[in-house]
Amino acid sequence: MPFIQVKVIENVFTPEQKQQIVRVLTDAMVQVEGENMRPVTWCVLEEVKSGSWAIAGNPLTSEDVRAMAAGVAA
Repeated sequence: MPFIQVKVIENVFTPEQKQQIVRVLTDAMVQVEGENMRPVTWCVLEEVKSGSWAIAGNPLTSEDVRAMAAGVAA
């Protein structure tokens, strides 16, 4: 059984966007493994507390991620 694990920083994605992430990733996996595997393909989306995720030793907040997505330099 395939298991897709996705971690995102909290309060960045809407519930609709999170559902889209799960659907698109499941569809991508099924393209590789075959449609018969869809019923047993698991996808878990977990939210990490804002400030508890870091890159290069620099904590990221929800606001930082939203600014990056908008193309605003930090």
